[in-house]
Amino acid sequence: MTLVELVITIVILGIAAAAMFSAMAAITGRSADPMLRQQSLAIAEAYLEEISLQAFPASTACAASNNGAGRGSFDDVCDYNGLFYSSQAFAPRSAASPTPLPGLSAYEVNVAVVPAVLNGVDALRITVTVTDPGGQPLVLDGYRTAY
Repeated sequence: MTLVELVITIVILGIAAAAMFSAMAAITGRSADPMLRQQSLAIAEAYLEEISLQAFPASTACAASNNGAGRGSFDDVCDYNGLFYSSQAFAPRSAASPTPLPGLSAYEVNVAVVPAVLNGVDALRITVTVTDPGGQPLVLDGYRTAY
């Protein structure tokens, strides 16, 4: 191997290493995004499960007047329509764990419950939107029927 070939090899390896390091820096800069997405998903799933376990209301016309105050007294799916949490600690409704989870106060939760019909059966479409601290929304939809 001549000196010229060796210098060319070193230059090529240097360019490849620089490209690889810049790609690694870009990936590392966004490494928190999956964590935020997973936390958003966990919050949305918890709300969707909580709402789906509630009773089906007598009327599917849901008023949008609930702001989350008194969530412990919600007794049917329609009570959650219009629910909005912002800058508050995420608090599970479970009596076994009434303590809010720390570190999740930067997430926003918005719930909409609208009437729907599935194969001729009255249903309610539940839409839970969780916005992470980076401003990225995550939307989960579910349905609750009378049966």
